[in-house]
Amino acid sequence: MANRLAHETSPYLLQHADNPVDWWPWSAEAFEEARRRDVPVLLSVGYSSCHWCHVMAHESFEDEATAALVNENFVAVKVDREERPDVDAVYMEAVQAATGQGGWPMTVFLTPDAAPFYFGTYFPPAPRHGMPSFPEVLEGVKGAWADRRDEVGEVAERIVKDLAGRSLAYGGDGVPGEEELAQALLGLVREYDATHGGFGGAPKFPPSMALEFLLRHHARTGAEGALQMAADTCEAMARGGIYDQLGGGFARYAVDRAWVVPHFEKMLYDNALLCRVYAHLWKATGSDLARRVALETADFMVRELRTPEGGFASALDADSEDVTGKHVEGAYYVWTPAQLADVLGAEDAALAAAHYGVTEDGTFEHGSSVLQLPREAGPADADRMTSIAARLLAARSERERPGRDDKVVAAWNGLAIAALAETGALFDRPDLVERATEAADLLVRVHMDESARLTRTSKDGRAGANAGVLEDYADVAEGFLALAAVTGEGAWLDFAGFLLDLVIDRFTAEGGALYDTAHDAEALIRRPQDPTDNAAPSGWTAAAGALLSYAAHTGSDAHRAAAEGALGVVKALGPRAPRFIGWGLAVSEALLDGPREIAVVGAPGDEAFRELRRTALLATAPGAVLAFGAPDSEEFPLLRDRPLVAGGPAAYVCRHFTCDAPVTDPDELRRKL
Repeated sequence: MANRLAHETSPYLLQHADNPVDWWPWSAEAFEEARRRDVPVLLSVGYSSCHWCHVMAHESFEDEATAALVNENFVAVKVDREERPDVDAVYMEAVQAATGQGGWPMTVFLTPDAAPFYFGTYFPPAPRHGMPSFPEVLEGVKGAWADRRDEVGEVAERIVKDLAGRSLAYGGDGVPGEEELAQALLGLVREYDATHGGFGGAPKFPPSMALEFLLRHHARTGAEGALQMAADTCEAMARGGIYDQLGGGFARYAVDRAWVVPHFEKMLYDNALLCRVYAHLWKATGSDLARRVALETADFMVRELRTPEGGFASALDADSEDVTGKHVEGAYYVWTPAQLADVLGAEDAALAAAHYGVTEDGTFEHGSSVLQLPREAGPADADRMTSIAARLLAARSERERPGRDDKVVAAWNGLAIAALAETGALFDRPDLVERATEAADLLVRVHMDESARLTRTSKDGRAGANAGVLEDYADVAEGFLALAAVTGEGAWLDFAGFLLDLVIDRFTAEGGALYDTAHDAEALIRRPQDPTDNAAPSGWTAAAGALLSYAAHTGSDAHRAAAEGALGVVKALGPRAPRFIGWGLAVSEALLDGPREIAVVGAPGDEAFRELRRTALLATAPGAVLAFGAPDSEEFPLLRDRPLVAGGPAAYVCRHFTCDAPVTDPDELRRKL
């Protein structure tokens, strides 16, 4: 029987459709087949831009002998973790509990009842570094299943029981206050890398959500140290190899403390989050660097990740073909002095090498260098550098491009919509707001059904089979709320409301805690629930933020109460692990500040109205919400009963629905925000 992945919407599963392994997608039928044949399930979880997933696929899943061993003794199930974050989360928790570490590819052996009993990540084709080979692992599990079935059953039962006992009692215990946020700030100061920016050692990830917390904390309290950490980290990343100095956009993480050598894959969620951070940093400081990076990152997303349907693709691979025809990591992005000379000629190549930190020995592998902007290079002739960058970019575009994962993930598109809408509004780039609107239209058309239930992914305009999880509802609502604020179209506020009503109805537990899957979702061995922010905000903290903004727009007590219930977890975790609940801390800052509700009324063509609206958009008050339009417009609840003042435009600033006197002077409004 040929493998069954040819009709899937996941590019990662499609990459395995021609393997000699007889793969099944995650489905009840796969487990029924395992029961019928009385064999274990081999669950392999990865994603399309994962380097070691490709390596293991090439070494083991494309190998006829290994595939024969798998097909004879197991039912093999392939999962794209980006399509099924719930399946990934549940088994990753088991892998980490059993082995103390996790990662992808994730390799788990399950009973036909989906209970895990043996775990690992990458297994090599031959034994190395004390690691057994993949064929040895397969033989070992086959033997245990045949000869020690009772033991296997006991292990599986114990693991499932242990996981089931791990539910979180983190709701309810009141919201974080001044004290918890001050302790969280102190915790970040302790882990701050004063030399290179960022937190902790290598590998170093862009701490976008912690940076949002620092910017909001500074806005609310005036703490200079918080702003300094954010600004210095943003500058260090923007000058480092983790930022693409020619094409814009950020790589996934740096393998070193100084942001020099990235892991070259580029993810939509990282770029959406960082685009927004740099736009907010510009609001706080007016920094030219922040403005440039926000716009270049927005342009990168539109140029490299936008799909023909108007959504945004998930990721670009780290690997591509080098000059010798080998698939290697970073080949598209790195340069040697000789390659610079080929493109630029000797004189400009010497200038480029000094400007971008390209050395004879190289900063990466095989004498090649990742382009950076070292401080010691000093200022260069701007026009000449612009010409050099343009020629290098043109030469680079002739290289073989890294592969692109074309599936559209609802949550990450929500983050991209928020980033593009705000960046477009702040920097007077209506084209970016249009791209955000087109992506939002796609989500409504393709991902949302008539009862506002979301589908997690689509590809080529076709919805996938998997239900949206909490982060999808939360991040899409966040994107719609941002779009409503910059377009003045109340329909986006309404759509956000439909999604957030479903969060309250279908994802909420006792005491304000949240689950990652809906009450009526497919039952796994445990119901996933994780409040910590990792590469992107957790569904839990993202929901808290969107619920709070929606409550500020509408005055809904139910949504505010749900937001406050969800923030109990930040009270518990913020002081202890601030790096892993950054978005939760940022939302808590908004809660402590109000958040402010800003209504600007006037006639669209009126210059004074435009000036007030622009001032409101520039507000740094944490989590402030904005509605603008004609007085008493039906578009937004905040515009009701908001008359003009002396026949002219006015701005109303309220907190907890208590309002200051309306203002007509932009400078006065600026002081209030």
